[in-house]
Amino acid sequence: MNDETSGVSGLKIMVIDDSKTIRRTAENLLSKAGCEVVTAEDGFEALSLVADHHPDLIFVDIMMPRLDGYQTCALIKNNKAYSDTPVVMLSSKDGLFDRAKGRLAGSDQYLTKPFSRDELLDAIRRHIPKAA
Repeated sequence: MNDETSGVSGLKIMVIDDSKTIRRTAENLLSKAGCEVVTAEDGFEALSLVADHHPDLIFVDIMMPRLDGYQTCALIKNNKAYSDTPVVMLSSKDGLFDRAKGRLAGSDQYLTKPFSRDELLDAIRRHIPKAA
């Protein structure tokens, strides 16, 4: 294991995005770093998976059908069992309004798509002390 992936190996990361391409990309990047990756297509699917898998960190897309990223984040953060789980919003929009809305929903960070492997790993290290 090299320095770049040390610390994140073994962590359980959830990626919620309605884009199969984004889910696959994130899953490949994170799996190669040694993370266990759980993916969900939308907020509804994600909520049941969060309960089953107890991820260490969750990446969630903002624009999704049925339950958007803000609603999904708020539901996760309002549940005492998961309120400490870091949630990183993913969006193709890089607006101040979107970032502020993400903060209000309880997100811990905001990444703009397309993201790089380093951005994903940095976000994990930033929010999970043992990964730093």
